[in-house]
Amino acid sequence: MNTRTVPSGLSLDTVFRVLSERRKRHVLYALRGAEGNAMTVKQLARRVRELEGSGMDENALKRIAEDLRERHIPELVATDAVEYDERSETARYHSVPSLEEWLEHAEYKELGRVVS
Repeated sequence: MNTRTVPSGLSLDTVFRVLSERRKRHVLYALRGAEGNAMTVKQLARRVRELEGSGMDENALKRIAEDLRERHIPELVATDAVEYDERSETARYHSVPSLEEWLEHAEYKELGRVVS
């Protein structure tokens, strides 16, 4: 099967795989909206919890942070859309044109807002 790579370096399969998971979308929305496109895992977990409408329970926050560290951040790092510094536990979003186009549309549809 030929998965044609778009000019940004990400195949459409990769773009849609990333966007198919709600938590990954929420991570990307949060990072795009953060100052300098960066947040610590703890900050990111809080924001993701807000976007998901999860309870304010501290255990839920810890579970989200662990899920981000173990699964979602490494998968996003593999796409080059996110950079992660383990020492400071900080994730930073890097705009990838083909992902950005669809992410912006998804955020508008899901959250009803346009991010400039």
